[in-house]
Amino acid sequence: MECKFVKIAVFAPATHGDVIRKALADAGAGHIGNYDFCSFSSRGVGRFRGLEGTDPFIGKPGKIEEVDEEKIEVICPSDILKKALDAVRTVHPYEEPAIDIYPLLNE
Repeated sequence: MECKFVKIAVFAPATHGDVIRKALADAGAGHIGNYDFCSFSSRGVGRFRGLEGTDPFIGKPGKIEEVDEEKIEVICPSDILKKALDAVRTVHPYEEPAIDIYPLLNE
């Protein structure tokens, strides 16, 4: 079964939520009916440790970090998924952004 839409979930520092939401919307994600810039966000704590050779946006390699993060979720037509992901990666501050993609069965 081919899905017309996916849900994109992007994890980012809370300080960068607005720029990521804008990049997603400008790429065409978050459009539902006669509305655009549609998204849902939740806050939490992200944890990570950069390994040798990394250049983390926050913290130092080898040290476990905790960051106030925002999970930004948007609906996205499957045919513009690559464009939306490229837009996120262009503005996301992390070297390796955490991005989840879920196929949606609803239309």
